[in-house]
Amino acid sequence: MSDLVAEHELPVARSCRAVGLSRSSWYRPAPDPMARDLEIVEAMNAYFEEHPRRGFWKCVKRFRTQGRPWNHKRLWRVYCALGLNLRRKTKRRVPVRERIPLTVPSGPNQVWSADFMADSLYCGVRFRTFNVLDDFNREAVAIEIDTSITGSRLVRLFSLLEAERGLPATLRTDNGPEFLGAEFTDWAEAHGMTIQYIQPGKPNQNAFIERFNRTYREEVLDLYLFEDLDQVRDETHRWLQRYNESWPHDSLGDLSPLEYAKRAGVSTFELSP
Repeated sequence: MSDLVAEHELPVARSCRAVGLSRSSWYRPAPDPMARDLEIVEAMNAYFEEHPRRGFWKCVKRFRTQGRPWNHKRLWRVYCALGLNLRRKTKRRVPVRERIPLTVPSGPNQVWSADFMADSLYCGVRFRTFNVLDDFNREAVAIEIDTSITGSRLVRLFSLLEAERGLPATLRTDNGPEFLGAEFTDWAEAHGMTIQYIQPGKPNQNAFIERFNRTYREEVLDLYLFEDLDQVRDETHRWLQRYNESWPHDSLGDLSPLEYAKRAGVSTFELSP
């Protein structure tokens, strides 16, 4: 701008008005903020190099005890400019859920219950199981086993179940992140499956799958020491066949899930391998 003023011999006031610049900025250029705060930058770097997990206010109190004359607002500006902010863990906000009474459906594929379980192999590697139950006759629809089960994995599983036996009208689950992710919720909505979330901290509202989880843990997970996931899957598959075909349920009149479905006069489904 100084070259233009000298070339056209314009007054400084008119030139400043033309570009929207105050005359004080013309006569007194703004200082470099990093050069002005160089002492604070060096002091903060030294402090957080010694105490990397301490926060901003611990740093401010240390400077005050040392008699440093810096205002806390100025310190905060430099603190943010240096990218020293610690990531704060916030509590995940779950939408308000309504309590829906737990009732037995009048037929299959009306309401399914789903839940996750966790265990470990003999070598200490952790794995998860995803259990799906038909509330009508307590039939174990599927158990997915792997070290990690994400929302995309749930979409793949339910796509297979849709091709084999159809999807339920309602899927009852807790508020786990896999069930809240957009990938799974969008897929469920597109395929006409309503996700019914229970209230946080109320597992009794999903009592059918919770009771099944206890049986599965006592009969399989706690009964064997598994060396790899293939052993878990093989034993689970054999147990699921026994469970669906011959496991007596008090609530079903001592009938197995498949026997109860036949007694009720509805079609049964073969367990997928």
